[in-house]
Amino acid sequence: MQEEITRRVQAAIDNATVSVLVDGNRAMIEVVSPVFADLSRVKKQQAVYACIEDLIAAGDLHAVTIKAEAPAGL
Repeated sequence: MQEEITRRVQAAIDNATVSVLVDGNRAMIEVVSPVFADLSRVKKQQAVYACIEDLIAAGDLHAVTIKAEAPAGL
């Protein structure tokens, strides 16, 4: 599951550095990308959720924590 989430996020978000920890049906996803520089916190989270919404809908993931930010200095 970790590899699948990482692959999906990297494919959807340009220049993303992705870290995923999965524990059962819970996931902690950290994404750093320059794409996030001008986005609100909600827009950043929506971009990541879009990558995994089918996993949530299917019940494969129940609880997801997302930390999404631009690299330092942007």
